[in-house]
Amino acid sequence: MPMTLDQIVEETRQLPADVVAELVDRILLARHGGMEPDIEAAWKTEIGRRIAEIDEGKVQGIPIKESLARIRKIAGL
Repeated sequence: MPMTLDQIVEETRQLPADVVAELVDRILLARHGGMEPDIEAAWKTEIGRRIAEIDEGKVQGIPIKESLARIRKIAGL
């Protein structure tokens, strides 16, 4: 019998964060195809810029709990 979505989510709770991120990437790639190389390169540049801003203290990150609460509010959950 196939696993339910709840079972799959529960299984991911036991995995390291980097493994879950790789799983999500693979699912998205399998369902929607890859990203165009120039767009992927632009995103890598942007991500690097944002990380540098945090490391340099130019901007402050938002705690994950707060970010998730904002997302739930926007989504009406």
